[in-house]
Amino acid sequence: MKLGIIGLPNVGKSTLFNAITRAHAEVANYPFCTIDPNIGTVCVPDNRLNTLKKIYKAKKTIPAFIEFVDIAGIVKNASNGEGLGNQFLAHIKEASAIIHIVRCFNDANIVNVMDTVNPIRDIDIVNTELILSDIMSISKKLEKLEKLLRFSQSNSKIVRELILAKKIKDHLNSGKTVNSLELDDDEKIILKDFFLISSKPVLYVCNISENDLPLMRNKYTEAVKEKLKYERSGGTISLCVKIEAELSEFHKIDQEIFLKNLGMKELGLNGLIRAGYNLLNLITFFTAGNLEIKAWTIKNGILAQQAAGIIHSDFDRGFIRAKVLNFNDLFKFGDEKIAKNAGLLKNEGKKYLIKDGDIIEFVFAI
Repeated sequence: MKLGIIGLPNVGKSTLFNAITRAHAEVANYPFCTIDPNIGTVCVPDNRLNTLKKIYKAKKTIPAFIEFVDIAGIVKNASNGEGLGNQFLAHIKEASAIIHIVRCFNDANIVNVMDTVNPIRDIDIVNTELILSDIMSISKKLEKLEKLLRFSQSNSKIVRELILAKKIKDHLNSGKTVNSLELDDDEKIILKDFFLISSKPVLYVCNISENDLPLMRNKYTEAVKEKLKYERSGGTISLCVKIEAELSEFHKIDQEIFLKNLGMKELGLNGLIRAGYNLLNLITFFTAGNLEIKAWTIKNGILAQQAAGIIHSDFDRGFIRAKVLNFNDLFKFGDEKIAKNAGLLKNEGKKYLIKDGDIIEFVFAI
C-alpha cells in the first residue's frame, strides 16, 4: 500500500513525511524544496502483535508495512506548467490513495505561498489541478474509444467504457473530482483501467498549531469538516505536524511523558495510519507460531483461498482448509488450547470471508 502526500508548497508535507518515516527528508522554508519524491516505508502500529507474541511465546513479530511518498508541492496552474508543472502527476498515479495536507495554522515565520490561511481555497486549488489533468486524460481516452467503436460497433465492452468515459468527463467539467461521483460496481471495475488521479480516495490532514492541542481543532479544521460533509471524496484528521516530527525523535518513554503533558493518548501518526487503512478498506490477519507472529494486510472482502495465495501461491493451489481463531476470542481466554476447547478454533473452507484479527493456519497439499 502506497500513500502519496500532496498539498500546496510549505503546508508541512515534508515535515509530516519526516515524522512518519524519521527519514529526515529536506525541510526548508521555501517553495519546491521537494522536487524528486521522498519515499519511506514504515510499520503499521498494532498492539495485537505484542499480545500474540506473549501468548505464543514467539521469538519475533513481523508487522504489516505501509509506504509513504512525499510529492512536490502543487500550485495553481500546475497543469499548464506552473511551479514544477506536471512532474507530480506520475507520482500521484502510483499511489493507492492520497494524503492531502492543508495549512490550518497561522505562523508569520513560515512562508505561505497564498499569503492568507484558507484551507478550503487551498483544497479547491489542488483539486482543480487534479481535475484539469483528468480532463486531459479522459478526453484522450474518449478519442481512442470512439475510434475503436467505429471498427467494432458490436463490442459491448467498448460501449460500456465509452458511456462511463462521457459520464466522467461531464462530472469533471462540472468542477468535481471523480471520487465524488457515484458509480455502480461494474463502473468501478471499468474505472480502474482509466487511471484517473482524482478517482483515488483522499484523506485530508489538517495541519494545526501546538496551541490547538489537545482539542485538535480550530476554525479552519471545522471549515474543512463542514466542506466534506457534503462530499463523498474523503475523510479528515487533524495533526500538529511540527509536534509529531519532534516526538518522532524521542525515545518511547520520553514520548509517553510528552504526550501526557500535551493531553494526548497516543501519537497522532498512529491515527493517521489507521485512517489510511480505513480509507483503503484494509484489514489485518495474522499467522502465528512460536517462531514468529506476522501481520498480513488485505482488502476487506477477501476469501480464505485468496488470502492463502497472498502468503504463497502453493497455499492457493493446494488449499484444503483454514484453521481460524479470531484475536478477540484468543485474547478473552489468553491461551490457544483453552480457546480451542471452547469451540472457538474453527475449520473454514475456501469461501470463508476473512475478518480483521483472524489468526489463521492454512492447511494445503501440493
